[in-house]
Amino acid sequence: MQRLPNWARALGPTLYAACIRESPADFVVTEILTIDFKDDGEHDWLWVEKTGANTQWVAGRLAAHAGVPVRDVGFAGLKDRHAITRQWFSIRRPAARGTDWEVFSADGVRILEQHRHRRKLQRGTHDGNAFRIALRGGKVEARRDSIAARLAAIDTGGVPNYFGAQRFGRDAANIEFSRALFAGRRVSRAQRSIALSAARALIFNDIVDARVRAATWNAIQPGELANLDGSGSVFAVDDVNAEIARRCAELDIHPSGTLWGDGAPCTTQTVATLETAVASAHEDLCDGLVRAGVKAATRPLRMRVHELSWDIDDDTLWLEFRLGRGSYATAVLREVAELSQPS
Repeated sequence: MQRLPNWARALGPTLYAACIRESPADFVVTEILTIDFKDDGEHDWLWVEKTGANTQWVAGRLAAHAGVPVRDVGFAGLKDRHAITRQWFSIRRPAARGTDWEVFSADGVRILEQHRHRRKLQRGTHDGNAFRIALRGGKVEARRDSIAARLAAIDTGGVPNYFGAQRFGRDAANIEFSRALFAGRRVSRAQRSIALSAARALIFNDIVDARVRAATWNAIQPGELANLDGSGSVFAVDDVNAEIARRCAELDIHPSGTLWGDGAPCTTQTVATLETAVASAHEDLCDGLVRAGVKAATRPLRMRVHELSWDIDDDTLWLEFRLGRGSYATAVLREVAELSQPS
């Protein structure tokens, strides 16, 4: 069993210990996706609420009901299993008559809306996710002032953009899976994707950790790539002038780090030295990613937290906020509390 590092927090020690996911209702995720339905086309689009169910498992049940291969089911992203989540699925219609979704049945799954569309739903096409999360325990009423100050700092300054623990699997098993893949184990395409993603995420989180410890995770450095908030666009910053500093302070742009692969590091010399030092600690994973043909990319080091609000109810801290796609709610929560969850 491998333990994940206790990556550095940006806002100081956690305020208390809290439990998350005591029940699915404690962790509610709603996908944000803007779509204009014409209600024609060869795909059924379903707005689905699932409780305690894996996204890929739901996709399999939808495919079986429609009588199509699971590859004909589309979804924008994987959602938490131990939660109540709402997200879109698309399913190819097997014939002009379509599928009778009124009689669909699967444990923990409800179809809330149904539309038709000409295209399959593709991965990563959503805008983000909205969260409502309970942090239970810790006599939070007595900590109201410190919690308010911490959340105000998150609201104005964001948090480090760490990948969440779920990226690494139970007991971080996906990391060892990555090493087995790079050592020559034959795996399925889906397993290969999981292994490669885990390796990249581990290296990236260590890069974020190094920048947090250097107090530069939220400050553009001369010669690095800046990420435009809410997009994958990056541009080189030769000189950190007043305009660049202002835009960074206002969270319009963020420092970016390398997602390792062929062509890394994706930064200029100022930051490349730090990233290379991190990569040297993961030489086997870095070499494996390059040999696997993975292309280097970038990811912002800082995550903006939108529409953050909170309330305390019977020593439970309730948080509501919105994140862009690819961001993890636990990266927000860990800046407030030391997290645990039922086994």
